[in-house]
Amino acid sequence: MIRASAPQTIDVDGDQAVARAHHVGLALFALALGGFAIGTAEFVTMGLLPQIADGVDISIPKAGHVVSAYALGVVVGAPLIATLAARAPRKAQLIWLMIAFALANIGSALAASYGTLLITRFLSGLPHGAYFGIGSVVAASMVAPHRRTWAVSMMLAGLTVANVIGVPLSTVLGQRFGWEYPYVFVGVISLACVAAVLAWVPRQAADENASAAKELKALTRPQVWLALGIGTVGFGGMFATFSYIAPTMTNLAGFAESTVPLILVVYGVGMTIGAIVAGRVSQFGLMRGILGSLVLIATLLAVFGFMAHHPVTAVIAVFLLGFLPTILVPMLQTRLMDVAQEGQSLAAALNHSTLNMANALGAWLGSIVLDRGLGYEWPSRIGALLALGGILITIVSATLGRRDAAAHA
Repeated sequence: MIRASAPQTIDVDGDQAVARAHHVGLALFALALGGFAIGTAEFVTMGLLPQIADGVDISIPKAGHVVSAYALGVVVGAPLIATLAARAPRKAQLIWLMIAFALANIGSALAASYGTLLITRFLSGLPHGAYFGIGSVVAASMVAPHRRTWAVSMMLAGLTVANVIGVPLSTVLGQRFGWEYPYVFVGVISLACVAAVLAWVPRQAADENASAAKELKALTRPQVWLALGIGTVGFGGMFATFSYIAPTMTNLAGFAESTVPLILVVYGVGMTIGAIVAGRVSQFGLMRGILGSLVLIATLLAVFGFMAHHPVTAVIAVFLLGFLPTILVPMLQTRLMDVAQEGQSLAAALNHSTLNMANALGAWLGSIVLDRGLGYEWPSRIGALLALGGILITIVSATLGRRDAAAHA
């Protein structure tokens, strides 16, 4: 077992330095493995909506509520677990969160009815945000201060890799053998993460100064709520579109169902490149970067329905759908951390709540327009309106920030 230590304060050289780097690398891999499982579970549902609909005898729009159920689980679980478990040892939290995640996903595979599937997907979402929030803190604690951002990005890399490898492979698995099998696959990966965390992640002592009251104090700050609003409304447009990406590509672009996994790879590549360039975009100013990203997202969603009618432009649109919103995510995370002040753990978890509130909102609004008989062009158009709402909230937040800064000056 690796003993808890502060790598940035212990002088090492030669073999000791190499060993420590090796241990940190293994620990980050263990944490990223959990991110891979979570990312696969979250997004594979969207690629298998037709199969899920057939499997539990519901319509595709109604199957979109399964996406919303998972997202609502994240929204509830992230702040609840982050506050109630504020003083618990972090390594133990990670282990129990992934055990719960594994069991809930295996339960999803065993669901025989629509109602049962909704419940198990909700339960699957509960550990999501807390795992990423706690995992980010653990990753940062294992390296020197100047490498903290790198460590957190490596931990979150599992989520990106999931969209390049895990989601497409799971989609193929679900198409060939049944929609239940990807959830079994996620359960197995989650249990592998538990074993890896036990073996490689250092012990994390409980923070005696932490408390639920301190974490919840962040929620008394108006700018925290505005940042949450930006993510919920502005990011909802992407999910209104991506939640129905499989039927959109087959019905509008004319792709065969077997091509959907490759289209999801394109989306994952867009996400990966977006994550790489996000830091550079933020250098132009955090709020400028958020506003600019939302403007581009709104523009893309406004024309997505037209682009989806041709195979070439449809693939380009899917790439951009992964690329542009992913640039926005770390900037929203940083904004929440900045305005939350003493509630850092809660803020880290709330960022994932925000994105999944957007997930639930987007999937629900998309199902409404589809239920009313409008075509698959329309979820993205509703998404464009959501992005415009995010732009307005961003402008309000920036204006209030400048006013407060002037008042303090």
